Amino acid sequence: MTKRYCQTLDLKDDPKLIAEYRRYHERIWPEITRSICDAGIEDMEIYLLGTRLFMIMEVNDIFSFEKKAKADAANPTVREWEELMWKFQKSLPGAKPGEKWMLMERIFKLEKQ
Repeated sequence: MTKRYCQTLDLKDDPKLIAEYRRYHERIWPEITRSICDAGIEDMEIYLLGTRLFMIMEVNDIFSFEKKAKADAANPTVREWEELMWKFQKSLPGAKPGEKWMLMERIFKLEKQ
């Protein structure tokens, strides 16, 4: 059974940095794709409006944020990618130090009658 998580994050308000961030995501490093899939993430999409990013993840039963964080910390390529992405990203208000993507709360779901 899959589960969906939605997260958000802001980019720095700099058109050149945003354009560069987009380019990186047009050609994500294969090791990053592999780490995402190995964590149990079956589908992932990121949307951009201005400086606001919105990510949707569909995950399977093996996924947990804790296991993903532990695997990322042990993977030098993922650590390099995440450090590079901080060049473009900025924490949201209310984020803990070093916290990036923040989990969003679903407040509505269409229920067909």
